[in-house]
Amino acid sequence: QVQLVESGGGLVQAGGSLRLSCAASGRPFSSAAMGWFRQAPGKEREFVAAVTWIDGGTAYAGSVKGRFTISRDGAKNTVYLQMNSLKPEDTALYYCAVHFGGLFALARNYKYWGQGTQVTVSS
Repeated sequence: QVQLVESGGGLVQAGGSLRLSCAASGRPFSSAAMGWFRQAPGKEREFVAAVTWIDGGTAYAGSVKGRFTISRDGAKNTVYLQMNSLKPEDTALYYCAVHFGGLFALARNYKYWGQGTQVTVSS
């Protein structure tokens, strides 16, 4: 059984930075990638970024490209999301999940979701 624990969320002013972490207990070896999603109140869960375990290849949503950076540490079974130049519209509950194939941007292609970490950006 894979468990994911997100951390690093908090309250930050617009323009600030946060670094989220997602620690996986039990490496999901059948998975090639990990992803971050976010969900704001009253909105659907949306894709943020994904990274492949084997070579660190990345994919980003257009709304965060150039501001967010996803990375992974295979030795620690941990995935990171560095978020810079944060905007109020980045406010959401951020989740990490294990990707099992198909398009990165589709939530149905992920399994084993964490509980989420709250990011709040004040204007």
